[in-house]
Amino acid sequence: MSARPLLRMSDAANGILAAAGLVVVAALTATSFGAAARLALEGFLVGIWGFYVLQLTDTLMALGARDGRASVPEATIDLIAVIVPLVGFLFASTRDQSLYCGVWLLKPLRHSTFFRLLGRVVSRAAPNLIGVTSLFGIVLFGASLVAYLIERDIQPEKFGSIPQAMWWAVVTLSTTGYGDEIPQTLGGRVLAGLVMMSGIGIFALWAGILATGFFEEVRRQDFVRNWQLVAAVPLFEKLGSAAFVEIVRALRPRVVPAGAIICRKGEAGDQMFFIVEGRVSIATPSPTPIELGPGSFFGEMALITGEPRSATVSAATEVSLLSLYSEDFQMLSSSNPEIADVIRKTADERRGVAPRH
Repeated sequence: MSARPLLRMSDAANGILAAAGLVVVAALTATSFGAAARLALEGFLVGIWGFYVLQLTDTLMALGARDGRASVPEATIDLIAVIVPLVGFLFASTRDQSLYCGVWLLKPLRHSTFFRLLGRVVSRAAPNLIGVTSLFGIVLFGASLVAYLIERDIQPEKFGSIPQAMWWAVVTLSTTGYGDEIPQTLGGRVLAGLVMMSGIGIFALWAGILATGFFEEVRRQDFVRNWQLVAAVPLFEKLGSAAFVEIVRALRPRVVPAGAIICRKGEAGDQMFFIVEGRVSIATPSPTPIELGPGSFFGEMALITGEPRSATVSAATEVSLLSLYSEDFQMLSSSNPEIADVIRKTADERRGVAPRH
């Protein structure tokens, strides 16, 4: 058991605890609670804060010992979660003390892989995002300036300055359209239409850049993971770099829980499997099933002969597999005949056929 049990508190548990604290913070802003109820709610916040003090202690100890289970961002979030409410208690008015606990919104982010992914996406797409943001600023200021010139004499209370007109431009660019400021002149309405269409295009650019960035980052992570899995299969150890890249792109990772059926006897087969980790059990007419472990493969006969599956295969343990579909097998056979020969020879041996020469 870890000497620091709070260090690896799960994201879900951190989220639930932080959510409970924020619900209490929201409840304390209501005026319908009596003194006793408010005292109980404040005591609950103090309990959460005390728990976070212990978690911070665990994190700092692990960081000082270079444990590897704690990082500077995690320690920073833990420190903020403790220090900011303490500062609020010491220096804020009694009415606002609990509001400083709002920083607990950061706690679920301690181990969040999504926000790390988002950070990498934004970092890589920063030049394009900055370009679109600059375009947004140009359109925003230009629309505010023109709206000010067109509407200032008719609606001085709403368009009497560029900052006032800028609020209208922001609302119009985002196509929110609150309706609190509406151009009265024909020129102003034409401008509003152009600004709205510009806003749609700008927000579409932002969304497209981020979507493309997420897709590329996820694909990059999948490629690295697949590379590591393929490298663990002995059959592919002697491949050249170009052929290895082709195999990485062709194979699909899959994790099967223990006891699950991977393929059934008699069904059509469109893929074969390579075992990375774990063991599979192949049902045979004999009482003892055949087991295959890491580095082995199965299901190849359905691709070579086109016949239905000859046996039922299940996961003896949780098993990590790489699947190769028939069209990719044909590609592999043409570009890497030595690997295809090994697969075919193994298939012949399992069928009891004399090896081909």
